[in-house]
Amino acid sequence: MTWSELALLVVVVAAVVVWLAWISASRLDRLHRKVVASRIALQAQLARRAGAAIDLASSGLLDPAGAVLVADAAFAVVEDVVPPAPPGRELALDGLGVGRERAESELSSTLRSALGDDEFLRDLRAEPPGDELVGQLAAAWYRAQLARRFHNEAVAQARRARRTWYVRLLRLSGHAALPHTVELDDQMPEGLTEG
Repeated sequence: MTWSELALLVVVVAAVVVWLAWISASRLDRLHRKVVASRIALQAQLARRAGAAIDLASSGLLDPAGAVLVADAAFAVVEDVVPPAPPGRELALDGLGVGRERAESELSSTLRSALGDDEFLRDLRAEPPGDELVGQLAAAWYRAQLARRFHNEAVAQARRARRTWYVRLLRLSGHAALPHTVELDDQMPEGLTEG
């Protein structure tokens, strides 16, 4: 093999390696964007759930103690959402943050204790605005559960892609942080799913 043939072979192999690295980096970038987009969608659904909980608490249909507890838990979530994100935070890959996850879990727990009785839920749905308010809460809660599942699946896909040997060897993830799943208590009361 002459030196020109060897040089051509080296150039072709280098071009293939660069092309494969570019494709892998593009895929990883798309997965990171998917994680960010799914986290933004999750935040919107969780905010909608908190809003539906506030509407239910302020309706006068819950007992006063339960209404105060639900409203406090929902406002704790809303207060965590309201401050503007620091520059660059909206594109972070680190989930919702421990405080927000804790507030969301507390809201779930409070709603389950306030609405956990099936008979109470049936009575609540029997009253004119109650059926609509409970339906809005159930729909928002279900969408939040789905959004969290989609987000966690996007995180899992990105992590799998980042674990491959060639991504680590070529450092294709750049300076992007490792994406984190959102772990919170979002189990709905059994009676809320009916109707």
